[in-house]
Formats: sequence, structure tokens, C-alpha cells
Amino acid sequence: MSYGEKIDIIDIDYTWSLKNYIRAFDGVYIITLFKSIIISSITTLVCLLIAIPVAFYISFSSIRMKSILLVSIMLPLWTNLLIRTYSLIAILRTKGHINSSLEYLWESTNNLLNFFNLANYEIMGESFVPLNLMYNNYSIILGLFYIYVPFMIIPIYLVLEKFDRNLLEASYDLGANHIKTFFKVIIPNISPGITSGIILVFIPCLGSFIIPDLLGGADSQMIGNIIERQFKSANDWPFGSALSFILIYITLVIISVRHVYTKLYSKLHLRGNIQ
Repeated sequence: MSYGEKIDIIDIDYTWSLKNYIRAFDGVYIITLFKSIIISSITTLVCLLIAIPVAFYISFSSIRMKSILLVSIMLPLWTNLLIRTYSLIAILRTKGHINSSLEYLWESTNNLLNFFNLANYEIMGESFVPLNLMYNNYSIILGLFYIYVPFMIIPIYLVLEKFDRNLLEASYDLGANHIKTFFKVIIPNISPGITSGIILVFIPCLGSFIIPDLLGGADSQMIGNIIERQFKSANDWPFGSALSFILIYITLVIISVRHVYTKLYSKLHLRGNIQ
């Protein structure tokens, strides 16, 4: 269908041309694609920075605490994605929980200033101005992080469970400090979990359209929203299919790179054990 051409509302002419793929690299679409890649990359990086210490803490916890923490991480996944997104809206909107708490804090501080006759100095301003926490790229990154961070934590945790902790003692005995041990011993050994987590987070973020639509608004759209519009409002299925295939090609490249990296890591790890 990506090689077809829309004729009217329901008819498609299968011309077997690359017109839709060429159109996908027009200004607005290629800019949105790069923007989606940047947002997905930032989200993946934030998830990685949070997931490593969290997975480390879970792995080194007691059995009881480990079970509690794992259930706490997995529990949101049992709830529908749409419900979790609307819960974020309830927290981030203008009259949401964050702004309501800040407004209450502002009113309490202002009343305290009035009690000490300091209100004339206008330290707190004339009125409370709510924070603009929604309908921007930051809210999209926050929403994607909230939804997909468990997919980064779990693979890293599973690799850490198989990690030989005697290597830590050996590293300290050889004079390495904590930072050097972390980058020279821990990171290379948990790299398979890191690469798996990156794939599990980056690829869904790249094709996401519900979170950008609800949290980002009209000015913060991603490539997934454009694809959705082609199949719904624009009714241009061939062009939507071409955009979808471009995302699939990007996914295949990422998975291929991960496969090559895994093979090289296995060979180097095996060679190191032999030596």
C-alpha cells in the first residue's frame, strides 16, 4: 500500500512508485521525524540514568524488599496506558495537583506575610501564577519516561542478578575506586541489559502518538501523530503506510546494530575468559 496513490476518499491506485517515500522527506515531515528521534533519545537517556541506580538498589536489596520493589515497578503496567496518561494530566494541568499544592503554599506564605505586615513589599507577587507544565516537549518526555521506564529497569536488573559480585571485591583489591569499578567492571558486564533496555524504550517512544497527543498538544506533535492523521482524518493510507515503513526500517537498523554489538561483546568476553 505504501507504493500506491490516493485518488479519492476510498480509492487507491497502486502505481508502484516511490512518490510517498520521497514525500516523506519533505520539510515538515523530516523535521518532525528528527524531532521525534531527539525526544525519544532524551527519554531513553533519562530512563537509563534513572534505571541503573534503581536496578542496582533492587538487586542488592533483601529478598522481601526486592519483591516489594519489583511489584511496585510492575504494578503500573497492569493499568491501561490511557488511564495512566490521564492521571498525569490530572497532576500536570493548570488546576492539577502540582499547581494546586503550589497555590496553597503561596496562599499560606502570603497569609504569614500579612500577619507580620510584610504584604506591602509584594515579596510573593500580586497573585499566584500557575506553572505551564503541559502542552510542551517537556511534558511529552515526562509522560514517555513515566510509561516506559520499567522497560529499562527490568532488563538491567535481570543482568545484575547474574552479575558475579566477586568481581567487585577483586576490583577493590586491585586498587580501583568506586567510579573506576563502575565504569570498568559493572558497565561492561551489564551492557547486554542496557542495550536491551534502550531498544525496549527508544522504539516505542519513537512511534508513540497517544502521549504526544494528550500531553503535547498541537505544537508538540511526533511522527506517530502524523501517521495517525494519515489513516484517520486525511484518509491517505499510502502515505501513512510509507511513514510507518520508514519507522520499521529505523527499527530494523537499531536491532541489527544491537545484534552485531551482542556478537562482538560475546567474542570479546569469550576471548577475555580464555586469556
